[in-house]
Amino acid sequence: MNTTPQPDPRDRPARLTVGVVGAGRVGPALAASLRLAGHRPVAVSAVSDASRRRAEQMLPDVPVVPPAEVLRRSELVLLTVPDDALPELVSGLADTGAVRPGQLLVHTSGRYGAKVLDPALRAGALPLALHPAMTFTGTSVDVQRLAGCSFGVTAPEELRLAAEALVVEMGGEPEWIAEENRPLYHAALALGANHLVTLVAQSLELLRTAGVGAPDRMLGPLLGAALDNALRSGDAALTGPVARGDAGTVAAHVAELRRHAPGAVAGYLAMARATADRALAHGLLKPELAEDLLGVLAGRTGDAGGSAGTGSTPGEDR
Repeated sequence: MNTTPQPDPRDRPARLTVGVVGAGRVGPALAASLRLAGHRPVAVSAVSDASRRRAEQMLPDVPVVPPAEVLRRSELVLLTVPDDALPELVSGLADTGAVRPGQLLVHTSGRYGAKVLDPALRAGALPLALHPAMTFTGTSVDVQRLAGCSFGVTAPEELRLAAEALVVEMGGEPEWIAEENRPLYHAALALGANHLVTLVAQSLELLRTAGVGAPDRMLGPLLGAALDNALRSGDAALTGPVARGDAGTVAAHVAELRRHAPGAVAGYLAMARATADRALAHGLLKPELAEDLLGVLAGRTGDAGGSAGTGSTPGEDR
């Protein structure tokens, strides 16, 4: 057994002072993760009372200062502000002379690549786009969840190794995204994650309306299995009345939604049409059953035959 004393991570070379501009849910968690890797958070900017409290909880003893002062104190700066605010922030910091040559400037926007940092690049900064593909809570649990989290990485080729090294130090897995593909990459994540929350919340509300006492307990196993099956099998995991072509059942769904939750109808119809298209393309939805189903989804309720379940043959597998 080796009894040689191991160096403290903080004593390793190339450890950086870290600043955070924007103490939302993401920035403090990333800074806390970098601290575990031996880097040293030294400054954070926060505007709202909630962001100030979050900074105090996640980064205790790190002073809250204006953004320009964050840059003055830091070798590595995390720009963790909303996507729409990022271009103006970068331009403003560059115009005021806050950006220093050789400073690592990292933004966490999914939408943008490295080019949004061009004003800072012209001032001598080293631009990196590191987007963690994770939903953040704004609490210490986020630091643990970063283990194994994929990061969408975009940077100049000469900074690729530095970008990937930072991701690995935070416990993540770097995934290289080309600059021109960033909007599509981000749209894919929003479609899968953000819209999922909306769908689940709607489902919980409808189950409560239907009299289910513990809708979260009912949905948990179902949604967990559906997600696992989808990740493993893609379209082959499709099931339910749309994939089976049960036009009558879908018509009954739409009628009940119009009655109890009219705000959910448009979303149900849009997702049902998308599901029908994928089920047809994958050979799960039989073409002879698709006509009535698509008629229901287009508002031609007579196409359902007036009976829930008329799209299926008796005894057919679900």
